[in-house]
Amino acid sequence: MLRHKIWMTMLATALLGVGSAHAQLKVGITMSASGPGAALGQPQSKTVATLPKEIAGQKVTYIALDDESDPTKASQNVRKMIAEEKVDVLIGSSLTPVSLPLIDIAAEAKTPLLTLAAAAVLVQPMDDKKKWVFKVVPNDDIMATAILKYIAKTGAKKIGYIGFSDGYGEGYYNVLKAEAPKAGVELTTHEVYARSDASVTGQILKIIATKPDAVFIAAAGTPAVLPQKALRERGYKGPIYQTHGVATNEFIRLGGKDVEGAIYTGEAFTIVDDLPKDSPFRAAPEKYIAAYKAIHKEEPAAFGAHLWDSMVLVENAMPAALKAGKPGTPEFRSALRDALENGKQIYLNNGLSNMSPTDHNGYDERSAFLIEVKDGKFHLHK
Repeated sequence: MLRHKIWMTMLATALLGVGSAHAQLKVGITMSASGPGAALGQPQSKTVATLPKEIAGQKVTYIALDDESDPTKASQNVRKMIAEEKVDVLIGSSLTPVSLPLIDIAAEAKTPLLTLAAAAVLVQPMDDKKKWVFKVVPNDDIMATAILKYIAKTGAKKIGYIGFSDGYGEGYYNVLKAEAPKAGVELTTHEVYARSDASVTGQILKIIATKPDAVFIAAAGTPAVLPQKALRERGYKGPIYQTHGVATNEFIRLGGKDVEGAIYTGEAFTIVDDLPKDSPFRAAPEKYIAAYKAIHKEEPAAFGAHLWDSMVLVENAMPAALKAGKPGTPEFRSALRDALENGKQIYLNNGLSNMSPTDHNGYDERSAFLIEVKDGKFHLHK
């Protein structure tokens, strides 16, 4: 029933756009509304209805499809939208492994791609293919470096590590491995697990055996609960650190008391109510939250904010792109890519964005807020 409802929501949104005979800008979206990435993709599918219907005088059509957290399906979705819908810009997917094959397709079609996934490998190192890819989620190196600085300040010297056995987990591990020695911290383990695994008992026992001062979990969505619960159930009482991939209420609901006290570095959106009233980081989250609640009568999740931010970047780039050509033309798509690359001082739910030809993520540590699960909610850590 839930899956049917998700499909109906996306289908209705897609048909709404297709039915507009005068729609000019076409946006193709593929997201993981079902499968292991559903905790990320479902908020994104519901966010489609909140996106602007007109930008810079151009009506907008959204073609939104579920890729079922499958790289092959995502590739099929994107190729279909390029060939049949002639989309001007692509957005997706929700997960790093699902997004990786889209890089080649976007470059081949010379169509800008704004990925909703997190790993830095999607935009680094820059090359002729990745120059077509932009990422609204802060790179893992920014978040990992910020959390390492905090961990070092606590006096911890030994950290146990467990993370996803894919681009997301390995991206974090590679950063931690390189940066931990500089912070005077030792990684005692390199344990991995798949997003679909039902148990991590063996890995957790190995971690506990190293007697770490803290444990770092590089995972996202509800699967990030599994190792934290396993640690607590086996008596580990030390600090546990997560990544910004856990910024969903489902993580707290599923984890309950076991995820209480988890700390990670994340985006302004999640703790907007804890920010000072005059903080420039408040405006973007407040605008998205109001738009989402007006339609769905409920609080949105951070992963939906990633989709909203993608369209804010497109909206910012549109005036310059329109000077080069009309939507639907190669000239427009190329100019849109150039304009996205030169976006400056744009406050998003994810932070302050300043893109450049060598940086298609655009954030620095000003966008990394220390967040804690406290009393069953996400709060700015103090």
